[in-house]
Amino acid sequence: MPDVTAGAAAPTPHIAPYEARGLKGRILSGVQPTGNLHLGNYLGAIRNFARLQNDFECLYCVVDQHAITQPQDPKLLASQTREIAAAFLAAGIDARKQIIFNQSMVPEHSQLAWVFNCVARVGWMNRMTQFKEKAGKDREAASLGLYAYPALMAADILIYKATHVPVGEDQKQHLELTRDIAQKFNNDFEAPDFFPLTEPLIFGAATRVMSLRDGTKKMSKSDPSDFSRINLTDDADAIAQKIRRAKTDPHPMPDTAADAEKRPDADNLLGIYAALADQEKDAAIAEFAGRQFSEFKAALTELAVAKLGPVGAEMQRLMKDPGHVDSVLRDGAARARALAAPILAETYKIVGFLKP
Repeated sequence: MPDVTAGAAAPTPHIAPYEARGLKGRILSGVQPTGNLHLGNYLGAIRNFARLQNDFECLYCVVDQHAITQPQDPKLLASQTREIAAAFLAAGIDARKQIIFNQSMVPEHSQLAWVFNCVARVGWMNRMTQFKEKAGKDREAASLGLYAYPALMAADILIYKATHVPVGEDQKQHLELTRDIAQKFNNDFEAPDFFPLTEPLIFGAATRVMSLRDGTKKMSKSDPSDFSRINLTDDADAIAQKIRRAKTDPHPMPDTAADAEKRPDADNLLGIYAALADQEKDAAIAEFAGRQFSEFKAALTELAVAKLGPVGAEMQRLMKDPGHVDSVLRDGAARARALAAPILAETYKIVGFLKP
């Protein structure tokens, strides 16, 4: 894999606005620094981030402020922030042309979030399902930040007037809230079209990756079994071992999509193969129909090692050079602030705040 970070921390030349470069729009997407990035994170988000950079101006943010809505070990948070940045780079995002940064280095996010806290309605927040899921039964003990963080998420997007956001099914509700906040701000302050109604970018069905030990459960870093997931930093031997031990059933490979759907473990592995091979799942089903699982797993192992091995190796290299990763984040934050500051200044003017 080429060194995608070479020169990334060097002074960045002026880059014309996305409109002048014939790009489709501006993307903002963020990933929480929770550690242990796995195959699901890669196929569902990070790989797509690299692919979008040819058509959009991209800002990719490590959302460390969202992370502290629940208790964090500060030392782990710092290293996990670098891990996400390293994954962005290892996946092929060009930090010289796009912007990679961490949220806490750009205070405009928090400043706009307070304005949005005063625009959003309590009833809107009460409908946010992720708060209910994360807070659990003891909601009175949850942090105010966990309750209000959808307003910060809206600020993450709109402080750059992002036109598009890549979202999974679990984030669609938050993007709808972002659109509601933008529209209400524009209406309340008689500023038509000041904030855009950001559009979602939703990727194909093959992006939902399930556990290697249970095809009915989503692949997760919190699963106690490391064999339930392929971590992005796993080496070839670990990848091979995990695929070899992945749960299957006693029947030959499915020969139709309908058959695969009835067999979640087989369906999951076929979906992973199709996603890594950049093909439709139906094509993968046709390729392996009626064959033994051992044959299929051998092919899946070879493909996974070829696709993920270089990413993991580059991540490992970058994690051994935290100073370089930090310089990429600082450079990105400076460029992000250059975009955010004038938008915040205009927002403050519209609201009626005096200019400092």
